Amino acid sequence: MKHAFTVIELMVVIVIIAVLAGISVPVYQRVIENGRATGCISNLRQLGIALNLYISEHNATMPKLVAARSDITQDAAAVDNTLNAYTGGAKVFTCPSDNQGLAAKTGTSYYWNSALNDQKITSLNFFTTTDLSHIPILSDKAGFHPYTQNKVNILYADGHATKDLKFSTSP
Repeated sequence: MKHAFTVIELMVVIVIIAVLAGISVPVYQRVIENGRATGCISNLRQLGIALNLYISEHNATMPKLVAARSDITQDAAAVDNTLNAYTGGAKVFTCPSDNQGLAAKTGTSYYWNSALNDQKITSLNFFTTTDLSHIPILSDKAGFHPYTQNKVNILYADGHATKDLKFSTSP
């Protein structure tokens, strides 16, 4: 006597596989995005190292840069064209999750804190804050990372980079 699967048993197996696939796809997407967010933080840390190299060659003074350019053809001192000589290549200026193409359009995926322009690194001051661990230098231009809700990646003056609350530009 041969044993065969009944139609009901096959349907149960198909439903179980469909449920497992339905659960695993969002989890897989979240893992991929968390990897991209980690790559973004790594880029910010590398830019922090490049900034330190720049500062060491420029009398311990922060560069004078625009916060962001509207277009890559705009002739302005920006993060990408100022720190490029101190990095390993242009890839570090692009967040891996920049699906809006901001880096291609503007030269970088990151905003520069222009309130720090021309300040000495030994006496940085940002809205009366002098604690380097609380002074943001660079941050994501947009909420590239969907699983971090209202947070963006930020590089602080002490060199650490982390997810932190997004600064709102709207009233």
